[in-house]
Amino acid sequence: MNQATEITRKDLMSLEQYADERPTFRQQVLQHKKSRQVALGPNATLYFEDRQTLLYQIQEILRIEKVFEADGINDELEAYNPMLPSGRNFKATFMIEYTDAVIRAAQLEKMIGIEDLVWMKIEGFDKVWSIADEDLERSNATKTSAVHFMRFEMNDGMADSIKAGASWVIGVQHPVYTYEYQVEGDTRNCLKNDLV
Repeated sequence: MNQATEITRKDLMSLEQYADERPTFRQQVLQHKKSRQVALGPNATLYFEDRQTLLYQIQEILRIEKVFEADGINDELEAYNPMLPSGRNFKATFMIEYTDAVIRAAQLEKMIGIEDLVWMKIEGFDKVWSIADEDLERSNATKTSAVHFMRFEMNDGMADSIKAGASWVIGVQHPVYTYEYQVEGDTRNCLKNDLV
């Protein structure tokens, strides 16, 4: 399945239609997203984006902000379309998650640079490091952000190996936060569809 097809205004429901269909659509998307998230330890998660997750996010923003004019809709499409996987990459939202605000603030100060230290390793290939925050800088000299947007570029051999069932590990390798996750089962079956 090629995820590269851009979302256009024709793909969106009107605010009235979305209000009617939101409960059902929301449940479908939440179910879909379960297989598209990878927990990297207890306090970080990668949420892999695709056409359905982004369509939902756009619809939600338009609903919350009551946007119905063409310019506003186009602004959201321009913001979200770059997050669509293009068939040879994975795109994800990386979230650092601590429920306690004081602990979260302290950890974000210790985790500077973590967004550049997330990786994928496909059996037989070198690690692929995240390309983070291409749209805008989300860290500074004193702390990192709790949210980052990432891209992982795959070459043809990596993509073919993932589809053929090669071992696939995703990890984070920061001095204060290091974890790995073996991609298997429903998550693997779902994410490999991002590759053409």
